[in-house]
Amino acid sequence: MHRLTDPAIDQYCTEHSTPESELLYRLNRQTHLQTELPVMLSGHLQGRVLSMISHMIKPKTILEIGTFTGYSALCLAEGLQPDGKLYTIDNHEEQTELARDFVAQSAYAHQIIFKIGKAADILPQLTENFDLVFIDADKINYGLYYDLVIDRVNTGGYILSDNVLYHGDVVALETAGKNALAMHAFNQKIKQDNRLENVLLPIRDGIMLSRKK
Repeated sequence: MHRLTDPAIDQYCTEHSTPESELLYRLNRQTHLQTELPVMLSGHLQGRVLSMISHMIKPKTILEIGTFTGYSALCLAEGLQPDGKLYTIDNHEEQTELARDFVAQSAYAHQIIFKIGKAADILPQLTENFDLVFIDADKINYGLYYDLVIDRVNTGGYILSDNVLYHGDVVALETAGKNALAMHAFNQKIKQDNRLENVLLPIRDGIMLSRKK
């Protein structure tokens, strides 16, 4: 992933943010040791952002599309109401084994529910409405996932969409690949949807923060 922020600034921000927990530190390390694309991990700084937003919202229901090794799910769960639930969807059962292991060690083991399969198939089967949705899966289908969840987001609820700057390639569309083009189309879709208020945050690879009116 290209650095969108000066590495020294990024490090300074990390050093002056609340440290990740010992559990998250170990998960961060194991993700780098055991997976081929550890860059997919939210990581310390973005993880604290996710946790802070979740604490602000105090959601009762969270939906995460794209589990990876469970780091972001654990961060988002920190702001859940005591009786809240977080549903996390991923299509790679083997990849989520690490996530299951660390979730089982956490205080949120009874609140995080894993759904294995294609998100496009699972989303229509869910019956809950959501206070917070985090989209961090295959970039080509962001628009589809958004269409499948928007009517299930409670009024005043939020959607967080990760990687919306896609290494910065969204500002050079003439040379951009399919994922960056998909992210640009998604950003345009969000901007033009009058059901939402939104702000694009240049944190790590870009987070689109959207509130349903």
